[in-house]
Amino acid sequence: MKSAEQFQHKKILILGLAKSGEAAARLLLRLGAHIVVNDAKPYDENDQAQQLEKEGVPVVCGGHPLSLVDEGFDLIVKNPGIPYTNPIILAAQEKEIEVVTEIELAYLLSEAEIIAISGSNGKTTTTTLVYEMLHGGARTPLIAGNIGTVACEVAEQANADDVLVLEVSSFQLQGTTSFKPKVSVLLNLFDAHLDYHGTKEAYVQAKAKITANQTEEDLFVYNADDPLVAAVAATSAARLLPFSLKRELPEGVSCQDQVISYRGEPIIHTDEIVLPGAHNIENILAAIGAALSMGAVREQIVKVLTSFSGVAHRLEFVREVNGRRFYNDSKATNILASQKALEAFEQPIILLAGGLDRGNEFDELVPSLKNVRTLITFGETKHKLAKAAKAAGIETILFAEWVEDAVKKAYQQSAENDVILLSPACASWDQYKTFEERGSRFAEAVMALE
Repeated sequence: MKSAEQFQHKKILILGLAKSGEAAARLLLRLGAHIVVNDAKPYDENDQAQQLEKEGVPVVCGGHPLSLVDEGFDLIVKNPGIPYTNPIILAAQEKEIEVVTEIELAYLLSEAEIIAISGSNGKTTTTTLVYEMLHGGARTPLIAGNIGTVACEVAEQANADDVLVLEVSSFQLQGTTSFKPKVSVLLNLFDAHLDYHGTKEAYVQAKAKITANQTEEDLFVYNADDPLVAAVAATSAARLLPFSLKRELPEGVSCQDQVISYRGEPIIHTDEIVLPGAHNIENILAAIGAALSMGAVREQIVKVLTSFSGVAHRLEFVREVNGRRFYNDSKATNILASQKALEAFEQPIILLAGGLDRGNEFDELVPSLKNVRTLITFGETKHKLAKAAKAAGIETILFAEWVEDAVKKAYQQSAENDVILLSPACASWDQYKTFEERGSRFAEAVMALE
């Protein structure tokens, strides 16, 4: 672990707990920092805060009192989900107190070089692919970040013989100042998280921080087919490795005539790839570029692509029942992600969709519903989705109370060779704590079918 002494005796506020905040608090405590924890959840309901207090950490719960900013903190480490409109953050910025997320800590402490991967969609799949592709190479891959394992925890144990593969979100990237991955990957940029960032421009600026500190010693792998991503690449000081589905790239990664090539050398024919969906070819191109640049063995890349069928809740095949194939795409929490999932299949689809109402309509989804013959919808957005289904000419539209009920109705409506797809196009928080819980409930209901 490098630069551990830089935190010794520093006074640091942990703003927001959850998984990343607790991990940052415990790490900084081990490094000799003087920390205070502030979390909005009331103390009586806050098991994490209670445990930290038992270990001698001062905790302030139930809100974010502005008086905290006057206590002389050297640094604030904030939970990525806390917006920058939070009064404590605004006051800290006025006092020029640095505010970071824990991936900044991971960068400062990691002896391993970092591959950082971001984008509006496809981050988790690409991160997992890169991690799997690096096995058997010169260095040991580690995986962390927005994918579920806290980055600073993994970075603390990493050494120079490792490679740290990080999935990073715009929320995490906005809270960085010196973060400088050896390889950065930007997959795509669409309208997302505008309720957090305020504008699309601010969202793009946050994503662009993935390459902002890179130099010519580093590599930026980017989607040359995406104008916004290409514009970010034009500002990067890193060496550039483009990938494209639309044109051949002799100095990049591309797919022509169903053959994926890296710098002009064929790697694999797309017929050999197990992972479904045309959108996943883009993820694969990016993963190949990142993995090979960090010493991956080509035989391992081919092995991964001919066996890897996806990660949980992301177009995950669950089961075939009497000729009906069930797929769990609960991670599709926005319209674009559901469009990509729908485009992955040529068979008739029974679509299960719905969830948290963020105020948007679903008109953009209508063209992608051409293969959908039945919609079963649930959650706060069910009537909006039904309206979009009618506009698409779908005749059978059913309402369900929960995802579990939707599975039963979908099976009753299905025929042999149908795809039954959970791809909600919405967040889960109206009914389920997480998209993972929603996907697991779907999978459990599928497994219970006879």
